Amino acid sequence: MAPYLELHYSGKLTERVEAARDLLQNCHVCPRHCAVNRLAGETGKCHTARLAVVSSYGPHFGEEAPLVGKHGSGTVFFTNCNLKCVFCQNYSVSQLGDGTEVDKEELATMMLALQARGCHNINLVSPTHVAPQILEALGTAVELGLRLPLVYNSGGYDSVESLKILDGIVDIYMPDMKYSDEKVAEELSDIENYPSVNRAAVKEMHRQVGDLQISEDGIAVRGLLIRHLVLPHKLAGTKDTINFIAEEISQNSYVNIMAQYHPHHKASQTPQLARPLLREEFLEATELAHKAGLSRLDKVHPVIARAV
Repeated sequence: MAPYLELHYSGKLTERVEAARDLLQNCHVCPRHCAVNRLAGETGKCHTARLAVVSSYGPHFGEEAPLVGKHGSGTVFFTNCNLKCVFCQNYSVSQLGDGTEVDKEELATMMLALQARGCHNINLVSPTHVAPQILEALGTAVELGLRLPLVYNSGGYDSVESLKILDGIVDIYMPDMKYSDEKVAEELSDIENYPSVNRAAVKEMHRQVGDLQISEDGIAVRGLLIRHLVLPHKLAGTKDTINFIAEEISQNSYVNIMAQYHPHHKASQTPQLARPLLREEFLEATELAHKAGLSRLDKVHPVIARAV
């Protein structure tokens, strides 16, 4: 049974919804703390006001194997983001705002449609800035029969305050750990203090759900799954991130070291990002993980270039 059902039956889910909604006034849903009144239609850095905006939803088979299974991960792609990554491959959604505003009933209907199609989970993509709206919709969806585990699939710039409201609601946390260097994060994603904020968030996520648990049929049921995108010229600070995971989270962490970097969006304007990742750079990253004692590495990687 999904843990949010217990909160619903006890009446405590409503309390969480109200606590999350309160964050929208003088907004501090995410660590940017824009302090705008989103309940009144104002917008901050995420360009999202009272209602969530969704670009698309449906079964997705390109996620990690424990999420996909036979019937797909039920993804809901939220428009806008609290990060402004110059290399974002989905920038038309994350930064240009492609999508449609949805109320809680419409969002709940999407979740139930994914459940009806046999998806193994509800995969909330870029949920950070719309966590309150998600909880509002969840209350409605549960009343209509939603029972699937929730996946919180974020860029990793999450507020511990918001995450604590989600304790006992989210089954699987899947954050990015993008950078180890503050200056690089500011230059490439227009964000302050990313490493410290990100690491505090990942610690809180792990405190709530622990290491990733996978059922006998290979489906993730609960836990933490970390993504780390390797960037050219070691810009992601892979070694420091790997060591942090191994030493301060768990050597049993399930980690997807991602090789699919490509110079999308504005990346070609940054000389060090103007080429795809090299095979040697990716292999170095995975070797670092093995040396740190991380053995649960996702095994599906795209073909990448060799150095010439």
